[in-house]
Amino acid sequence: MKSPLPKYKLLIISIASPLLLGVYKDGILVESFASDKKTSEILLPLLTEIFERYTIAQIIYTRGPGSYMAIKLTYIMLKTIEIVKEISCVGCSGFELNNAQPIKAIGNLYFIKEKETIMTKKFEQPVNVTFTLPHSIHDLVIDEESTPEYSLPAV
Repeated sequence: MKSPLPKYKLLIISIASPLLLGVYKDGILVESFASDKKTSEILLPLLTEIFERYTIAQIIYTRGPGSYMAIKLTYIMLKTIEIVKEISCVGCSGFELNNAQPIKAIGNLYFIKEKETIMTKKFEQPVNVTFTLPHSIHDLVIDEESTPEYSLPAV
């Protein structure tokens, strides 16, 4: 009898550059992908490559806050995959993957999280914050909601 193929989870961080994707087996990172290209240009080719190599059982994506366009594009692609391929898609906060540092909004405005509230704050100097794929996703807090978290600052 053939044993079933291992099932993997995919984590996508598309709210800032570079775009990061991590493939996890039993919650441990086994392969990562990164690109400085726009989400609209590279996300689908990367997803295609990953689906050819791995049996993905669940996709986790950063549903916000961050780049409004990247969040929207990622969500639309993942919702389509969820319907067509029947792969569960869930969300997490971007603050989970950058040590709760400010996240670029627009101009010199950044999203910050104080307790459970997300707001914008002006910084005179650019804030250099990097997102990282965690080695393990066992402690990653998954949001009950998977729809995008559009936290748009007042312009």
